[in-house]
Amino acid sequence: MAYQSTNPYDGKILASFDECDGATLEQKIAAADVCFKQVWSRKPFAERADVLSRAAAILRERTDEFARLVTLEMGKLIAQSRAEVELTAAVLDYYAEHGENFLAPEKLPTRSGEALVESSPIGVLFGVEPWNFPYYQVARFAAPNLMAGNVVMVKHASNVPQCALAYERLMQEAGAPSGAYTNLFISKDQVAQVIDDPRVRGVALTGSEAAGAIVAGRAGHNLKKSTMELGGSDAFIVLDDANLDDAVKYAVAGRMRNSGQACTASKRFIVVEAVADAFLTAFTTALGEFKAGDPLDEATKLAPLSSTAALEKLLDQVQRAVDGGALTLMGGGRADHPGAFMQPTVLSGIDRRNPTYNEEFFGPVALFFRVRDEAAAIALANDSPFGLGGSVFTRDIERGKRVASQIETGMVFINRPAMSSPELPFGGIKRSGYGRELSAAGIQEFVNKKLIRVA
Repeated sequence: MAYQSTNPYDGKILASFDECDGATLEQKIAAADVCFKQVWSRKPFAERADVLSRAAAILRERTDEFARLVTLEMGKLIAQSRAEVELTAAVLDYYAEHGENFLAPEKLPTRSGEALVESSPIGVLFGVEPWNFPYYQVARFAAPNLMAGNVVMVKHASNVPQCALAYERLMQEAGAPSGAYTNLFISKDQVAQVIDDPRVRGVALTGSEAAGAIVAGRAGHNLKKSTMELGGSDAFIVLDDANLDDAVKYAVAGRMRNSGQACTASKRFIVVEAVADAFLTAFTTALGEFKAGDPLDEATKLAPLSSTAALEKLLDQVQRAVDGGALTLMGGGRADHPGAFMQPTVLSGIDRRNPTYNEEFFGPVALFFRVRDEAAAIALANDSPFGLGGSVFTRDIERGKRVASQIETGMVFINRPAMSSPELPFGGIKRSGYGRELSAAGIQEFVNKKLIRVA
């Protein structure tokens, strides 16, 4: 079974699903194509908005039902699963409310006559989505594109199949016609087949660098527009004038949310020498309070990683870092609890000679760096192949803005770790990908910007 739901807390297999066969895949692509051409693209914005709004209302009415599935399939703390359901509903509502205005015709100044740009949908879109935010990530792709009049097909991560089916049923219950939103349980070979299909007009992926390179390459070979939201190794800069209580509090939140399994999690803690010792002492003390437990229990602070395979990969990565000269300041091993639990870990002494220097640590592992001053902090923050998010902590907001402007990422947050909100554009540069999701930018990625010129 390629799609299998296994509880990372106790290792129990919850459900298994077969990949669809070639005939079924063809039927689904054909249905999506017909839905786009004959149904969905012809609906007025108001009717599309009604579907998104109803979906948001259903999520809010049945938050616990949807949240429980997330926790069971990938181990997220139940309170964080509920927060994901609410954020997903907010994204749906945001595009239902603003989508039509974002795509309104734009008149252009011209020396004579008249000119305007219209935004129109382009067709069937294919999304490859990850397991770490199984509803929210899908909403970032599906909501703006459905509102624009496109239809979407989604290949979800193989370890969250019940969440994938729940989202498809959600859209159906909200009134989306058959073919508007389609879940695909497909193989890697079938992913290539979908991208190659001429009826599919665009491709979006949220995932690893390796997956992004394959999918983007395939889309490029077919001359199809793509967007990529890939990994990150976000810098968390603490300057000498920072409020250390806030810096430590948000450092813990930024590293430990979702057990550290987020592309925008704070991963590299770059602290100016003057406050480095005080920060490190408070940071490690706070991390020491995270104890493993059942993620369905409200009192639990440390949830498991998404799978045993994810845990083993992270343990191997930590060992390679140590073998390459890193020092383990705390943790470093499997937590003393059944299940896929990793100890909160802090490593230091990782330099450019270390084999893990340019890698993303996807779990509760913090990399600690002490630097001489602000300039050194900026230089180290930028010495990364990634460029997704980052944070700067300082009491001087203008200083924070100045530093933020020099950091080579798609997003920088002052006195907060990276966060998401429907109205804020989300995306990165360098090996963190290209394109934007959320905000007005997110709905513009897969539409035809057609010039109409009247002489």
